[in-house]
Amino acid sequence: MATTTTSLGGGGEDRVLATAQQIVKSLNTPKEVREDMLMIFSSFDNRLSNITDLVKSSDEEDLHRFEAAEKVILHWDASLSGEASRQSTSILDSPDDAEEYFSAVDEIIQWIEEISISPSGENNQILVDRTENAIQLAMLRLEDELRHVLIQNTVPLDAERLHGSVKRITLSFASTDGLIAENLESFGEVNDGGSQRFHERGASLDGDILVDLIHPDAVVELKEIADRMIRSGYEKECLQVYSSVRRDAFDECLVILGVEKESIEEIQTVAWTPLDVKMKNWVQAMKITVKVLLTGEKRLCNSIFGELDEIKEICFNDTAKGCLMRLLNFGEAIAIIKRSAEKLFRILDMYEALNDVMPELEKMVSDEFVISEARGVLNGLGEAAKGSFADIETRIRTDDPTKTSNTGDVHPMPRYVMNYLKLLVDYGEPADSLIQFSEDDLKRFENNYSGDSSYLGTMSPFGLSILFVISKLECNLDEKSKLYEDPAMRYVFMMNNIYYIVQKVKESDLRKVLGDDWIRKRRGQIRQNATGYLRAAWTKALSCLKDEGIGGSTGNASKMALKERFKNFNACFEEIYRNQTAWKVPDAQLREELRISISEKVIPAYRSFVGRFRGQLESGRNAGKYIKYSPEDLENYLLDLFEGSPGVLHHIRRKST
Repeated sequence: MATTTTSLGGGGEDRVLATAQQIVKSLNTPKEVREDMLMIFSSFDNRLSNITDLVKSSDEEDLHRFEAAEKVILHWDASLSGEASRQSTSILDSPDDAEEYFSAVDEIIQWIEEISISPSGENNQILVDRTENAIQLAMLRLEDELRHVLIQNTVPLDAERLHGSVKRITLSFASTDGLIAENLESFGEVNDGGSQRFHERGASLDGDILVDLIHPDAVVELKEIADRMIRSGYEKECLQVYSSVRRDAFDECLVILGVEKESIEEIQTVAWTPLDVKMKNWVQAMKITVKVLLTGEKRLCNSIFGELDEIKEICFNDTAKGCLMRLLNFGEAIAIIKRSAEKLFRILDMYEALNDVMPELEKMVSDEFVISEARGVLNGLGEAAKGSFADIETRIRTDDPTKTSNTGDVHPMPRYVMNYLKLLVDYGEPADSLIQFSEDDLKRFENNYSGDSSYLGTMSPFGLSILFVISKLECNLDEKSKLYEDPAMRYVFMMNNIYYIVQKVKESDLRKVLGDDWIRKRRGQIRQNATGYLRAAWTKALSCLKDEGIGGSTGNASKMALKERFKNFNACFEEIYRNQTAWKVPDAQLREELRISISEKVIPAYRSFVGRFRGQLESGRNAGKYIKYSPEDLENYLLDLFEGSPGVLHHIRRKST
């Protein structure tokens, strides 16, 4: 059947040819197949008779573009063949050079895709070799460019800015209360009442802090490079370069944050004071690393690798693993280090910091090994906290019972323990969930508890552990009080220490843990000790002021007996003054209350006795030898008691007339 044609004019014919040519090329078929298709097209319409020549011309143009692209790549390889030259000169230095080079790489990638579906042949193999060589050279070049851009555009960590963006929780106690240290000798009194000792808790980040880890302008260039390397099948090399540079950057960040690269063995040999600094740095570094640095790195990976989820996940995990393992290795070293009470607070800081970032860490990092290590370290720090707290009971139990103050002052042990517990309860949740003695210890404590057992039933394991420690402390103090030969001093010692414990409970969250009933019972103990002191210290002196045994009524009392009574009272009072001015009651309120109690008991009795019998002695000679003090004198002298400065009443002169 004859073929019918319709003249469409020159323009119509061009469009038909162009359309046919585009159809053939778009099928992306080998050259021989395209030629067969063109023969078929030409048999339908004589206007397609010259399309074969046009396609051949197009193939020649494609080859020309390939050779031009190849030339660009070879040019940069030849001019930058030396390693130093490649590092000092970048294609990206010139926007025109960058555009030309990226276009050349795109052309080579397209040729690789086309050649891969072409039939083999001698000519085709030559092109395959040339494209493979060109792409290898291009990828080497882009590896160097990727490394160069990452290094040159890494933003140094601004530690000062981050330090200004953290909220610090500082727990303090007066210097006169002593400082938690390796031994209780460090609890010496400090005269500078204004100075403070601090335990600075781990810093908390003030809201979301966004930092640029790479200069924003460079992100586009990194994406251009990564895209071409991945399209060329060089994703492994791309990820290796990226992760290597970023890991080094994170290592530098940790150094800036004070976390050095140390083995577990090295960390365990560090003395406590420098170790305390390292632990404090670790707390801040953990929070900043996860909440700021890794969060920023995740955004950077998303920007560079786009929708390539698997690649950006691998890249992020490889980058994050190094710095996280350095932090976790330190945490593991602390978790297995020798337990001691003073380490507890830093361990709690570390536990709290890691526990706080775990949800974000688990969300960002898909590497199960890293997450498993983090959970292991968290559990280890929790166990270390429990063990460190148990050491406080050991400290109390093994404290030398023969060491007491000769002034009856507050012993170093309650200062140590109560400031320790006061800091501990301020931690809230970490302490509540971690700090407790074993069930066996607490059970024994409950069985031996002398108070109301229903009170124990209202307490949490943490509260029971606090009560357990304070009960041990009270027993320790009771044993120490027995070392004092003077019963009066024994009562002063117990009164000072119980009062100190109660004040520490009242002024802290320990009050919430122990309750007001506990405080009321201890106040009762303070009153009992005050009563015991008055009885032990003043009974002998007050017995001199009784009427019994002086030979009759006021009017006919024996002068000899009266003289003996006043003489004995003076001797008792002067001995009390000499001894008890050296005793110390450090709390001003307690000291004043004790003096008032003495005054209320002694001064009225003395005033009454002097008033009844003064007349009989003043009628004789040397009356002042026996009535040496007026009631007002005694009141003034009582103000000198419990100041910790020994005083002696020699050649007494009347202080009042």
